Amino acid sequence: MKRILLSLALFIGVANFQFSIFDFQLGTAHAQLPAITLKTMEGQTVKTDTLNNQGKPFIISFFATWCKPCNRELSAIQEVYEEWQEETGVKLIAVSTDQAQNINKVKPLVDEHGWEYEVLLDPNSDFRRALGIQMIPFTLIIDGKGKIVYKHNGYTDGAEAELIEKVRELTQN
Repeated sequence: MKRILLSLALFIGVANFQFSIFDFQLGTAHAQLPAITLKTMEGQTVKTDTLNNQGKPFIISFFATWCKPCNRELSAIQEVYEEWQEETGVKLIAVSTDQAQNINKVKPLVDEHGWEYEVLLDPNSDFRRALGIQMIPFTLIIDGKGKIVYKHNGYTDGAEAELIEKVRELTQN
């Protein structure tokens, strides 16, 4: 019994330490975006540390074509995206983590769903890894000064309401 309790205590301690490091990397310390080079679907080069929304908040959503929760999240946001933009000026940048051999599936998926987002390609997961992201969907909110102020992993129906609330908080300050 003592071994089980000791093992459990050790596991919780390690897990808390890992989450503390993760929080420091992505938001508690208000980190900036790392400088990683990605491409648009049209083949143009984009440096991630230069992403901005002219002083307004923006959302970065990591997804993959095969990820059902990712696709549900981006589709749910698309339904209200125009309203969000009119109200807050927010923009969403969708970052595909599809590997190079599947990158040709991204544009057809975006077109099929009618997503009006800027889409960037991260085929080697360099951007995802630089941010310490383990699983997708993963969403970040960046404030108007380029600081990561919110992060969220996973998607459940209706989670987009929390996302726009966080954006509203930023635009009201």
